[in-house]
Amino acid sequence: MSTDVAALARPDIRELEAYVPASYAPGLVRLNANEAPWRSSADATERGLNRYPEARPSALTQTLAEHYGVPAETLFVTRGTSEAIDLLIRCFCRPGQDEIVICPPTFGMYAVYANIQAAGIQEISLGDGFTLPVDAILAAWRDASRLVFVTTPNNPTGNAFDTAEIERLVQGLEGRGIVVVDGAYLEFADTDAAMALRRYDNVVVLRTMSKAYGLAGARCGSLIADPAVIELVTKVMPPYAVPTPSVESALVALAREQFDVMPTRINALIEERERVAAALADLPLTVRVLPSDANFLLVQFQDPRRVLDAAADAGLLLRDFSTQTTTPDCLRITIGTAAQNDTLIAALTELTP
Repeated sequence: MSTDVAALARPDIRELEAYVPASYAPGLVRLNANEAPWRSSADATERGLNRYPEARPSALTQTLAEHYGVPAETLFVTRGTSEAIDLLIRCFCRPGQDEIVICPPTFGMYAVYANIQAAGIQEISLGDGFTLPVDAILAAWRDASRLVFVTTPNNPTGNAFDTAEIERLVQGLEGRGIVVVDGAYLEFADTDAAMALRRYDNVVVLRTMSKAYGLAGARCGSLIADPAVIELVTKVMPPYAVPTPSVESALVALAREQFDVMPTRINALIEERERVAAALADLPLTVRVLPSDANFLLVQFQDPRRVLDAAADAGLLLRDFSTQTTTPDCLRITIGTAAQNDTLIAALTELTP
């Protein structure tokens, strides 16, 4: 079913006239952008930091599109998926009028960006076993609802949602709302199934190079959507936004010799995740270790404060979710190197009830 997904956007954004930056053409000297003609002595980039990056990074866009198997006109490069979340909320939510729907426990930045935009937030908690509450979302959807954020695998619980259930949600919201599938951890789960959802025009898929690709510091993400959505976010994103070092780092990481290494690293991390999960499950203070399809584990402990302190004494930081009502006494543990994981296990083994 084809719908006019842009009709859900803010009318002022649909009518906004986008800024037109100085043009760029390979092989031509830019005397149209008021840039310095010399490079810094510390500049090791190919393009040159004295030159603005392309308004939109064409080579990276094409490379990422080929990598994810999507048309280039459906992919928009952002500074991490967090920026993509911000852009979507600004495009589709009128301040004080429209709302997003989130399913806690979930990524905290959805609510932060909604609050910045003065958009409403409707919370529908995950079901038993942290399942996606499709029927509850559809029943609660209202005229002001615009976006629902579905993180799969979910953060902080680590479980991937049933793709058929996400598809049922997408179909139920056709013409009424957009399902944002945040796939920050998809490389560790069933990537193909989630990406297949993009055939619906009311689905936006977010991908990142911060996790599996080891480029968190480069801030490189992708928003994959119907071209009408890409046109909207293009209007809102500032020109020259993606820095030259980020673009060049991402292109190097996506080169074939680098990409060939990733499956081996991902498989090794998954094996390490299962080893750590088994070891933590045997510890005296562990209540339960939740199944994970991501690069982290959510673990419930009898005394999470003691666990945090013991980890810190061993030189390790864990993420504290213990005071949240949806994850009581839980800590999120990122899977590190085998040596780092061994250090954690050894430190926690010494703790007794």
